[in-house]
Amino acid sequence: MHSSTKRNGRQPNAFDLPHYDEIALVLQGGGALGSYQAGVYEGLTLAGVHPQWIAGVSIGALNTAIMAGNAPENRVQALRGFWNSICHPLDWFGGLGAWLPPGLDLHHLSRKWASMWAAGRALTEGQPGFFAPRFPLPIAGLGKQNADAVSYYDTAALKATLLQFADFDRINDGDIRVSVGAVNVRTGNLVYFDNTKMRLDPEHFMASGALPPGFPAVEIDGEYYWDGGLVSNTPLTEVLRDAEHKDTLVFQVDLWSASGSAPGDFLDVSERAKDIQYSSRTRAITNMLEDRQKHACLIKELLAHVPPDALKADPLFRLAEEAADGSAINVVHLIYKNKPYEGHYKDYEFSLDTMEEHWQSGEEDIRDSFSHPDWFDVPSREQGFMTHDVHRPAGSVPQSDRGTRELPVESKGEVVLPQ
Repeated sequence: MHSSTKRNGRQPNAFDLPHYDEIALVLQGGGALGSYQAGVYEGLTLAGVHPQWIAGVSIGALNTAIMAGNAPENRVQALRGFWNSICHPLDWFGGLGAWLPPGLDLHHLSRKWASMWAAGRALTEGQPGFFAPRFPLPIAGLGKQNADAVSYYDTAALKATLLQFADFDRINDGDIRVSVGAVNVRTGNLVYFDNTKMRLDPEHFMASGALPPGFPAVEIDGEYYWDGGLVSNTPLTEVLRDAEHKDTLVFQVDLWSASGSAPGDFLDVSERAKDIQYSSRTRAITNMLEDRQKHACLIKELLAHVPPDALKADPLFRLAEEAADGSAINVVHLIYKNKPYEGHYKDYEFSLDTMEEHWQSGEEDIRDSFSHPDWFDVPSREQGFMTHDVHRPAGSVPQSDRGTRELPVESKGEVVLPQ
């Protein structure tokens, strides 16, 4: 691991990571919140940790293209260029709160106004290099149109932006595996475009972020595709599907938090509903891993009673031995935490100030995660699965999971499975 460069007055240290067969970075969808993922990636780079597989959905797919489409030493700079190009600086009207007297302690009110105004501009004006209002809008009853023309916004500018900040030859021929999720509009099935199986073009990444009805479907090889978040907003399952018999470290970067407060008004209801709808399905995935580990342990116990000669003679026993070997999966979970001034519009609020705050939050969370070096120990095959979250109090279960048997309890860095 190499020493990293100094930034913001800090001299980060390279992190001494134990050996894993694979290091994966999993990026959720969440629109303007995606600069949090860029901050996490900068923190990984500063620590000298380089994922071998990046899987993304929606804005996570766009970040994936920038990361995988640049040389390691240029990736953070390219991410910075991408986000600066698609975000608006505040205009004079949005910045009115900055003129409030500091003594009034109205910072949150000022930021809320600026955030709401920036989100309103995104709705009416679009974002440079990303999307623009479609004119004229397709009107129902005036005849059918192609699926790529039925949306509120046109995303044609996004292709040029991706080509500006990502080298697609490097994406396809480089040393990072890339997977991005999208939904086939005709079949409703979630598919993953993977550079180990096909050549990836800008359209594959645009399809992953084509959330209807705002953005149009993207045509690829005669089929139309929408945002993968319609089916699953996290590609964690795709990574774990390939983790059998491997020691795998996963940095899962989520932009929506499943846990939160009860809403107090209709705007709060809208925000909370988005959080729940698009948050990671980690609990269901944990159930799957727990069951798989139980089966592996059971098979291993049964095989202990089989005579050695029989194990060698019967190929079924050899298959059983492979199944009992299981895998060791360590998930470091990084979840963006809402700011007090944010609302239901946070995923389309693209102001530069807010982007910088998201980015800084990502850097801080990954840096805090690395302050727990024991979290990165390779789990034993008997443990099978471990998860850590810098925002989760040690020994506690997230409030949304109390009373359930779905999520393992974290205790001193080890997973204790429910009895």
